Amino acid sequence: MPAERAGYTVTMFLVDVSPSMGKMRQVSVSGKDGTTSDTIEMTNLEWSLQYVMLKIQEMIFNGRKTDKCGVILFGSEETNNIINDENGGYEHVSEYIPIAQPNATTLAKLQALEPSTVTGDPIDALIVAIETQDRFLNKKRTWTRKIYLLTDGENPIELEDWEATAKKMNSLDIQLAVIGVDFDDDSLKEEDKSKIKRANETFYHTLVSKLDHGAVGNCDYVLQEVSRPDVREVKSTLSGTVLRIGDTDNRPKEAIEIMVKTSKCTALARPKSFKKFARRRRTAAADEEAAKDKMDVDGDEDKTTFAQLRMRSEYYLEEDKAGSVKPEGSVAGSVNGDADGADGQDKRLVKVEKEELVRGYKYGASFVPAPEDDFARLPTRKGMDICGFFPQKNFRRELAMGEVYYVWADPASPMQQVALSSIVQAMNDGEVAAIARWVKTDKGDPRMGVLWPSVFDDIDCFLWVQMPFADDVRNFPFASLEMLINKKGEVVKEHPYLPTNEQMDAMERFVDAMDLMDAGEKDEDGNRQPWFDTRLSYNPAIHRTKQALFHAAVVQDLNTHPLPPPHEELTNYFEPPRRVLKRARAAIEECKRVFNVREVPKKVARVRKDEHVRAHDEDEDMLLLDRQSNRAGPSQSQRATQSGAFTQTQKTSPTRAQKKPAVNDSDSSETEPEPDEEEEELLLNSGARKPERAAPPLPTPARSMSPDSRIDRNRAPGRIVGFTYPLRDFKKNIERGDVVTKAVEDLAFVIKEVIVRPFSPRRFDEMIECMHELRKVCLEEDEIDAWNIFVRELKHTCLETEPGNEQFWEKVRGIGRPLSFISQPEAAKAGGKSAITESEAQKFIQD
Repeated sequence: MPAERAGYTVTMFLVDVSPSMGKMRQVSVSGKDGTTSDTIEMTNLEWSLQYVMLKIQEMIFNGRKTDKCGVILFGSEETNNIINDENGGYEHVSEYIPIAQPNATTLAKLQALEPSTVTGDPIDALIVAIETQDRFLNKKRTWTRKIYLLTDGENPIELEDWEATAKKMNSLDIQLAVIGVDFDDDSLKEEDKSKIKRANETFYHTLVSKLDHGAVGNCDYVLQEVSRPDVREVKSTLSGTVLRIGDTDNRPKEAIEIMVKTSKCTALARPKSFKKFARRRRTAAADEEAAKDKMDVDGDEDKTTFAQLRMRSEYYLEEDKAGSVKPEGSVAGSVNGDADGADGQDKRLVKVEKEELVRGYKYGASFVPAPEDDFARLPTRKGMDICGFFPQKNFRRELAMGEVYYVWADPASPMQQVALSSIVQAMNDGEVAAIARWVKTDKGDPRMGVLWPSVFDDIDCFLWVQMPFADDVRNFPFASLEMLINKKGEVVKEHPYLPTNEQMDAMERFVDAMDLMDAGEKDEDGNRQPWFDTRLSYNPAIHRTKQALFHAAVVQDLNTHPLPPPHEELTNYFEPPRRVLKRARAAIEECKRVFNVREVPKKVARVRKDEHVRAHDEDEDMLLLDRQSNRAGPSQSQRATQSGAFTQTQKTSPTRAQKKPAVNDSDSSETEPEPDEEEEELLLNSGARKPERAAPPLPTPARSMSPDSRIDRNRAPGRIVGFTYPLRDFKKNIERGDVVTKAVEDLAFVIKEVIVRPFSPRRFDEMIECMHELRKVCLEEDEIDAWNIFVRELKHTCLETEPGNEQFWEKVRGIGRPLSFISQPEAAKAGGKSAITESEAQKFIQD
């Protein structure tokens, strides 16, 4: 049977609504906590309709207009079908839902079904479904025809001329599936079955045996199968382009052009996105208008109480009431007209139409307008150009970016297929790959990638994957974990940071024990297969969201019918196999022994008294590997310069200065003992030397209200904001307008440095004022990310580093939300963007 096309299918559901379908049964559902199971009662009809609704939900979820279905009832009180209308007969068979694309109303009508008081013949319903389906499709022979028959088999069947019905179904290539309530299968054998049901079940098996495409299934089994995760296969569209080798313009005789087609090999799949809805407000005028335009199609359309929210953008320009426009480069205020500052009442917002806007680019604190047709594009030409070849062993898979594409020869040109196949075969034999530049359209942006030869059984092609430019690569060098060098430049052979041979052997045995290549099930020959198979590894986010969506759409109450647990195949790879864990138990214990692994008790933070900082232990500065940067500070050269500049302003005796040189104000209040010359201090890099740290200067008295003009503002080299009057320096630089980013960076640096100095409580209020001004400027000048990074680092500096300053952070926390993150709603009002939600901003300042 050829592969089915996506869509182009008409599915008929034949549902038995005879009185026997009203029999009650116990059904197990998951409890409210998701771990226990509860039992609820429902009729056989309600239970079997779950399968119908799940199949229809799949059609609604896919959203194809060529996926259509219809529902026919047998055993209904009334008779309504096309054969009865024309010729009579076929009683108690009703076309409940005509063939159409299903929607939410289809599910609502199915949920309203109840058992009747009369019985119907399933063969009559089958004949009506065949005729209804055939008349709808008319001459559309390529469409797929499916019929699902749901019954409990408890009612007699007229077995006359059923062979003719089977032949008709084969001639129309109809696929039939009989879903039986409590039918026998390999795992279920019902003993107290009635004679009628047993005979009917035998007949159904005989019927499907005469069909080319037929099956009989148990309702319990198919309900499990329909919830199994399945991959939605999408056929990629072929796009034409040209593959070039050599310079076709200047040396056409030495170049090759091959007409090729490209299609997607992989594509990122995402879960269904959620939409935002709001309760619709009904007005008298709207009700009258709806009554006039109402169509008698679905009776439940007017019951909709929610409507989807849609985004609409409006543009405003901030002006003074006198008519002057706000200077270029500033960010407009909120739509409501709330402007910050004392002169906010003198501002107004003027609406601007979209047609009057000009596209532009942000350039520092100003904007650069772009031409109407944008800047000139690169003079590129559509096609794929091979730039060179390299050995396949040199391909770095970690640099592959994005989706993979097939590159096929033109299916309509045998010569092109032979040409492409010869290149693929040659590259495959030589074990080389090609570097190719792909431009999808003329004057389009070029993308660099790798063409990998792929030889299949029936066809040869290339696989193309995008590779990064130099701008896309991020290099993060790390120090060696295998070589340590001491202060004297000697390589250390033994150290707690260097693994021993015993530790290396223990870890190697542990890795070997966790091998998954022989942890799967046994094959026919008794050999273990690999445990993990990418073809059976499904995305939990996609399928669990889909399951929740389907479940919530068909149940009346999620409290009484909570979401069932995920299918076992969805969670198959959540945990490592037990066989591997059992095999690795001994290796794990050995690793614990040789590495001396033990549980580390949680450290309890000690409360400081009188703002004193504890002295360093000698072991703390033994290794640079032990040390982590507590906060972003100046470089070593900057510290040395700051130290020299600060010492000139103090009068110290030569003896004292020699014994205890002063350090700049940006250093913390920690002190360290002088290291011995014989002490081996290990370094991570052989060329790096740890600078000696000096003790802090003596505490200075509190600042006078009238500062001495002779005192330097103690501005570090490369900084434009000093430590003495940071707020005044910051405002002065902001007024310039061209150093906003630098001023924001430097004020943030000063605040983090000042709060960890001795006697910092004297400047708490000043630092809080600086933070308010800094946040205001960041919001206005689109430096939102800089503020959010600064606040996160400030909290880390205060609470998690030494010496820290918990008292200052408590003061910030007391102020609350005005000093927390800038959230997206707040940024949007100022014309900016933020990755922080309002709830994250609230939680950050409260924790």
